[in-house]
Amino acid sequence: MVVVDAAYADGTSAQLRHGVSLLVDGPTVAGLWFDGSGPDPATLDATVIDASGATLIPGLVDSHAHLSLPGGARWVERGADPTDELLAAGEDNGELMVRSGIRWARDVGAPRRTLPDGRERALSLTLRDRWTGNPDRPYVRAAGTWLTRAGALPLGLAIELEHGADLVAAVTRQLDEGADLVKLYLDGPDPDTAPFSAAEVGAAVAAAHARGATVAAHSGTLPGARVGAQAGVNSLEHGFALDADVAATLALHGVTVVSTLAVLQSWESFRSTTRLPRFSAPEGIARIAERRERAQESIRLAHRAGVAIAAGSDFGGGSLRANQLAWEVQALVAAGVEPHVALGAATWRGADLFGDRAAGRIAVGGPAHFSLVHGDPLSDPAALWRVWLTR
Repeated sequence: MVVVDAAYADGTSAQLRHGVSLLVDGPTVAGLWFDGSGPDPATLDATVIDASGATLIPGLVDSHAHLSLPGGARWVERGADPTDELLAAGEDNGELMVRSGIRWARDVGAPRRTLPDGRERALSLTLRDRWTGNPDRPYVRAAGTWLTRAGALPLGLAIELEHGADLVAAVTRQLDEGADLVKLYLDGPDPDTAPFSAAEVGAAVAAAHARGATVAAHSGTLPGARVGAQAGVNSLEHGFALDADVAATLALHGVTVVSTLAVLQSWESFRSTTRLPRFSAPEGIARIAERRERAQESIRLAHRAGVAIAAGSDFGGGSLRANQLAWEVQALVAAGVEPHVALGAATWRGADLFGDRAAGRIAVGGPAHFSLVHGDPLSDPAALWRVWLTR
């Protein structure tokens, strides 16, 4: 396949490049030319794709996903669905992702189930293993399940720890079961207090790093964000309540913030479509709007401090669906992030966090995963919804 006369946006520049040609040989990018250069397509034994009027972008990276959960307003309840239904939801999610141009995903928490072989594992690991080598499914880095203080999450959704001293052993168990990364839940039962200390989380981070694994830390509150930043986790997920000091600490320790602003926007969109009290009652609506504004300011603080930002949909663990990562890019721009930085959050920044520098990029010798979209995502992030070809 050769793609000719495309515009090009990869999240590293605020300017489109024009007259781009891309040559694909099997699963690999064999050539990439700019400004109208490159071979004459008529001399190539290849299918020619006329991409004039469209923009070529790299395959997207969803840095915060829950593959085995169906999502929607009742996502917490759906975590108790039968195992075969959750695995089927995972297959549907994988297909949706690839069709929308999402080729890499970090699963940051899944229900644990006893499998037919008698092992108890997080379903994310089952899906990751099942999809390995399947070109019709995304590449996956999978955490096990959430590690949390007792009472912080609905019963049965996480591994609950009574003491911070138990964190290292719980991390080790997750890695022994095959997890690529570990997910800590740093919002406690008391919103004014972090569930673990910086020293306890730091010990867990050291244990994971010693095994070549990374640590993702959920944080929707300021105390948890401060602990995660001080402990040097690899990524702070959500980061809905940061201040300038925490943002500076995140930058100092090289922590990536995985933005999931679109989840809050989607909650607001439920006002007219659900009878669930937390979405439809006036006090619930006001609380969601206030939280969204606080989260947007947190992203601006992180961005100004030089913190790396990756994009996540939080599908399955929130109301979004598996093919809606474009919504997060739009949400970042709405919060004040430059469009090319927002696109980079869903491509190369996410790839760096994923741990594969070939991901989220188009380069000769790299994987031939890309999309053609209508419009310019560097001026109109909604263009990412208008996918007409993916590979």
